Order: sequence, then structure tokens, then C-alpha cells
Amino acid sequence: MNITSTAVSLTVDDVPASAAFLVEHFGFQEAVTADGFASLVREGAADVIFLQRGTDVLPEGFRDQPAAGVIIAFTVTDLDAEFERLRSEGAPITMPLREEPWGERLFQVTDPNGVVLQLVAWTTPEHR
Repeated sequence: MNITSTAVSLTVDDVPASAAFLVEHFGFQEAVTADGFASLVREGAADVIFLQRGTDVLPEGFRDQPAAGVIIAFTVTDLDAEFERLRSEGAPITMPLREEPWGERLFQVTDPNGVVLQLVAWTTPEHR
């Protein structure tokens, strides 16, 4: 198998709102947009696709299910700076900066459709 790219596709009520959130706060660019569809790209990250809830491109049993229980996680090099940047931009921080016992530092923001984006940095035991 030769995988040439990776994307995550999420079903939301307001496609333009989620797309604008990733463009404004995370540096994604809209690659393709249409009514009820947006494909976003960013170098070094998986593509993100937003589909309008209810669209017939989804299997019938899934058409009306919004994205839920999914976290898009980005590992970053300066977590503290990203936390301050997003806070100053007014992005809704829905989980404050914290460190887990296994060495993961993280915080979360949530887009207008409830999609959770988590920023992560890993620490080593000697840096705890």
C-alpha cells in the first residue's frame, strides 16, 4: 500500500464556521470548498474535511450524526506560547493547560461546532 495523504473527515452543522476556525487559529488553508463541504490543508498536518450534517455522501445511518467524541490533536514545539496566543486571540479554551502523570502536557480549544482541538507537548521524566 502506498498512502499519499491522510485526512480526517468530520460532520458538522456549520461547515464555514469550523473551516474559518482552523484557518484563523491554526494556519490551515482552504483547498476546496463547496456548499456543505470544506477541505483544509496545512503543511505538516493531516488534511481536515468538514461535511454538512445530513449530506447524502455519508452512509444513511451516519448522515445526521455530528462529530462527537473525536479530538484532533496537534503536537507542538512551544505549548506555552500556543496557549497564550490562542487565549489572546479569544479562542475558547475548554480545558486549561495541564500535565498528565505520563508526561503529556496539553490544553484544548473547541470550535463553533463542538469539535475539540488539543495541543500537546511531551515532557521527559527529568523535566517534570
